[in-house]
Parts: sequence; structure tokens; C-alpha cells
Amino acid sequence: MKQYLKNIGPGALVAAAFIGPGTVTACTLAGVNFGYALLWAIAISTIATFILQEMSARAGLISGQGLAELISASIPNKSIRIFLLGLVFSAIVIGNAAYEAGNLTGGVLGMQAILPVKLASKKLLILVLGLLATALLYIGNYKFIERMLVSLVIIMSLSFIVTAVLTGPSLIEIFKGLFTFQNPKGSLLTVLALVGTTVVPYNLFLHASLVQKKWSGAEAIPKMRFDAAISIFLGGLVSMCVMLCAIPLMGQEVSSAADLAKGLTPLMGNVSKYFLGIGLFAAGLTSAITAPLAAAFVAAGCFGWDNSMKQTKFRLIWFLIIFLGVSFSFLDFKPLQIIQFAQIANGLLLPVVAGILLWVMNRSDLLGKYKNTIIQNIFGGIVFLFACFLGGKGIFKVISSLF
Repeated sequence: MKQYLKNIGPGALVAAAFIGPGTVTACTLAGVNFGYALLWAIAISTIATFILQEMSARAGLISGQGLAELISASIPNKSIRIFLLGLVFSAIVIGNAAYEAGNLTGGVLGMQAILPVKLASKKLLILVLGLLATALLYIGNYKFIERMLVSLVIIMSLSFIVTAVLTGPSLIEIFKGLFTFQNPKGSLLTVLALVGTTVVPYNLFLHASLVQKKWSGAEAIPKMRFDAAISIFLGGLVSMCVMLCAIPLMGQEVSSAADLAKGLTPLMGNVSKYFLGIGLFAAGLTSAITAPLAAAFVAAGCFGWDNSMKQTKFRLIWFLIIFLGVSFSFLDFKPLQIIQFAQIANGLLLPVVAGILLWVMNRSDLLGKYKNTIIQNIFGGIVFLFACFLGGKGIFKVISSLF
């Protein structure tokens, strides 16, 4: 067991990245509004995430390069290369700066659920959380950060799983929700939100770089796959548990995980408040660390910098992301236009990156015998089409909201 646990690392950071406050909120709203009906959306998006993350991590291990470097090296046309790297930079670095405010605010909501209100003013806790994320990243030791985030993922997972079990969900309804592919009226945008918060473009760049911090070479592929499978599917399970926690509150006014904790208190007592508070705090903190880290890896790849975690340029990028996140949260500024821009850029980016990744994974000159098999290409192709549909719907959703 100890040997297996040693192989858990980069995949857990990926799970930590996609189970943030946005995912918790989306799953909460799905459970409150549609009950068990949309469990299948989380299951499918979890499988799609594993397929893409495995390819990205395999490419990173074999090539020794990050995903941004691989994109740059794989596209000979300078204009197209600059456009794609600009899209990557815009969607991930600028987008993560806007999303960081949500990560910090979500973590603070979890802290406020646990701490006495008088000792837990929002602005003070935002600052504390931002400083904590800064301190952890400034240490610049990958092994330390990995252990810290793995511990937080375990705490978060146990918190949400225990709460879900205590609500007494129906096993029959769970199986129906997973395998009958229901699509209740008005659920399309919720399905897109569930998938969009799980299949995250920046995680592909994060994973390709992180595996190189832990392993090297083709012999590490089985370890990487074990790590990715355990971590990502655990992340999917946690998302489902959040949805299950919200189902007892169907028909009530619930807009966030904080409302979820309050709503469950009459049913389960204060235990629900503490479990959900701990889970939300862990979700916020892990995403508040991984979002800036991913942005720094992307910036390093786009500009050809050294991606050592102690390099000044690398540190400046993640510090800028945290600083902007704290500022947006502290000033109660809601950067809606930036978020809308990031959503459009991510809608374009996901199918583009998935398509390029699929192409890269078939290059014998780069991957040799470790290129995609026919089966892997079939699954990868399905996920690519899925990404195109998701990206198109996401862009349409944002544009429609502007008019």
C-alpha cells in the first residue's frame, strides 16, 4: 500500500484543480434542481478527463516537454503558432486571474462555516488564504506542494463523501441517474456547467509539466496511469457526492455550497455544516494553488522560460494571479467581462488543444512506440468531438448572455 501511495501525485493535483468552488457550486445546483438525473454527466466528463489527461501526461513523460512547448514545436507556420500560443496564454493566464477570485472566495466561505463569525471577517480570511497560497508556492519544492495538496484532496474527499452518505441517498436512483442518460427540461446549461468544470483545458498543461517533476521516461507510464486513474475518478466521485448532498434540498432556494450547509443543518445537525465547510475550504485552497501554478507553467511554455518553480519569472506569474484574485475578492469587484472573455477563449481552446494533442499523440518521431493505439485514437476522437460540442455551446451561451 505504501508503494502505491508513493505513485499518487500529479493526478491528485489535477483532481485538486478541477474540484474547486465552481465545481462544488455546479454540482450543488444540479442536485437541487434535477436530483439524481444528471449523475451521468459527471461520469462521462470524468472519463473524458482521464482520456485527455493520460495523453497529455504521456506526451510530457516521453518528450520531456510541456504541452505549450509541444504545440509550439509541432506547428511550423509562425502566424498560426503565435495565434494558438496567444489563445493559450489568454485563456489560461488571464482567465485564471479572474477565476482565482472565486477560488479564494469559495475557500473563505468554507472557513466561515467553521469559525465563529466574529473572528472570521471575509476580507481578513481572503488575505490569509491568499498569503497561505503564496507561501506554499514560494517554497518552490514540488514534493512538499504535492504532499500538501494530496492531503487536502483526501480531506476534501472524505468530507463530501461522509456528508453524502449521511444524507441517505437511494442506490436505485443513483444507478438510474448514472445509466439512463436523462435530460430534464432546462438541464442543458447545467450539463454544460458540470462538464465544463471537470474537463478543464489548463489541467492538460499542468499535468504534462507536473509528471516531469515526479518521474522521467517511458518506464513511468504505468505509474502515471495509476495515479491519474485513482485521482481523477476519485475527483468524479467527490463531484457526485456533492450532488447527492444537495438532493434533500430539492425545491429550496440554494445558490452555493454555503446555502447547502445551512439547508442541511435542520436535517443533519451542525455536523453537515462542519463537514461541508471543511470540504469547501479544501476545494478553494487547492484550486487557489493549482490555478496560479498552471498559469505559470503555461507562461513559461509560451515564452520559452525555464519552468523551475524557483525561477523569478515563474514566481512572478503565479504571484500576479494570486494578487489579482485577492484584489478582486478583497474589493468585492466581480470581473464579469474578464470571466466572459476567458469562457469564450476556453471554449475555443479546449477543442483546439484536444485536436492538437490527438495529432501529437500519433507522431512516431516524437513518441515512438508510445504513440496512440487505434483504440486510444477512437476514444480520443470521441472526446475531441465532445470538446467541439462543449466549446461551441459554451461560446454560444456567453455570446447569448451579452445580447
